[in-house]
Amino acid sequence: MKYKTRVILIHGSYGNPNENWFPWLATKLQTLGHQVLAPTFPTPHGQHLTAWRQVFLNEVGTINSNTILIGHSLGCGFILNLLEKSSFAAQATFLVAGFLGNLGLKDFDAINYSFVCHQLNWQAIRRNAGTVKVYASDNDPYVPLAKGHELAEHLAVNLTIIHNGGHINASAGFTTFPALLTDLIDLSPKSRQ
Repeated sequence: MKYKTRVILIHGSYGNPNENWFPWLATKLQTLGHQVLAPTFPTPHGQHLTAWRQVFLNEVGTINSNTILIGHSLGCGFILNLLEKSSFAAQATFLVAGFLGNLGLKDFDAINYSFVCHQLNWQAIRRNAGTVKVYASDNDPYVPLAKGHELAEHLAVNLTIIHNGGHINASAGFTTFPALLTDLIDLSPKSRQ
């Protein structure tokens, strides 16, 4: 079967691909003719950038112009690391409740360190990210809104602020995410063979 695009969903620390709005979004995108891959990454035990890269390589392979990357929380930091080292550009990148640096949370900072606590080559990331959207909440209990502004600034895009969105996860009521689906559908169609 020939798919329109390959959409990769990347969960965060202590997460998995069967939580939050991932299953809902996967079903919607599959109905629209997209292939959806949602790898399970080791967390919290074995959570390290190198281990996650290996899972991505084994389950997804490489990024190309038909790839759309969608990350939640730490998944955004992982995507930035992938884009920095990629030989090819993605079609689009969607970052939800993402951050760089420590959050001041002991249960997260140590296991997140290899992903978000080093300098990134933003020129390479911008070159490989395709169309970019960054979403952040104004009352996220884990990720300050300033972190969302920082990501958007590095990526030279406007920040989409979700009012009272919490961590934009199931515990904040996000088992669906219609705004993200609309933005995915609104992507400028590219010529496909």
